[in-house]
Amino acid sequence: MPSPTDCFRINRTANVDFLGQLRLVTILGVVASMFKTRAKYHLGQVVRHRKHPFRGVVFDVDAMFSNTDAWYEAIPEESRPAKDQPYYHLLAENDQSFYVAYVSEQNLVADYSGEPVEHPDVPEIFGPFEDGLYPLQVQMN
Repeated sequence: MPSPTDCFRINRTANVDFLGQLRLVTILGVVASMFKTRAKYHLGQVVRHRKHPFRGVVFDVDAMFSNTDAWYEAIPEESRPAKDQPYYHLLAENDQSFYVAYVSEQNLVADYSGEPVEHPDVPEIFGPFEDGLYPLQVQMN
């Protein structure tokens, strides 16, 4: 019959193995969800914000939220988008200015106006506007 110390060792080892397996399952779950996440919009596509009056060109995509907690918490709680969706980096413009925007997929719609985006940084990343899209001209990581 095992001593109480032996039982503790067995349970402790079992817990470590269980925690290790739990961590592995968690890691695999995150990786699987990343593979399941599919961006609706692509690099060079012109999009509009669903609620605010601006549009822009997609120049990068995050599979899920990848900004700071402070940025996220600055959004009013009642309109805060979910973190587990693609987020898009845009060269954005409105009637007053040009800027870089970070927007959740749920807050974007495709822009089919056929109008180019006039953001001054567009030529640094993309080729000339054609057929409603900007072709990528630089290698992205």
